[in-house]
Amino acid sequence: MNLRNVFVPVGVVGVLVVGYVSYGWPGVAAVGGGLVMWALLHFTRLMNVMKKAANRPMGYVGSAVMLNARLQEGVNLMHVVAMTQSLGELRSAQDADPEVYRWTDGTQSHVTCEFRHGKLVKWTLFRPEEPNSPVAL
Repeated sequence: MNLRNVFVPVGVVGVLVVGYVSYGWPGVAAVGGGLVMWALLHFTRLMNVMKKAANRPMGYVGSAVMLNARLQEGVNLMHVVAMTQSLGELRSAQDADPEVYRWTDGTQSHVTCEFRHGKLVKWTLFRPEEPNSPVAL
């Protein structure tokens, strides 16, 4: 069970209670306004990320090598989508955990990312072998 599903609502109610105890109903209104502003900021960021991702091909990234270098363990899927500006190509079953997504660049190099509970746990970079070219003298 994800404890965030318990602690966030309990924290919201706790902050609202503290606002009421400290300043009465104006305190609840102030805390409620702050919580609504926080939610709107996150919603706006999500919409901007999705708008940028909608204008790019699914599963495409400019450079898989640069994406591989910028990834960090523990970031969420929205952060990776914001970095790539593209939705990943889903490689796992729908609603399965872990979720596996792939981003491919123009050279057919790709990064395959595994997300558990929405957080990046591991990723692999695949680069196709370059064909042997004759040595110029």
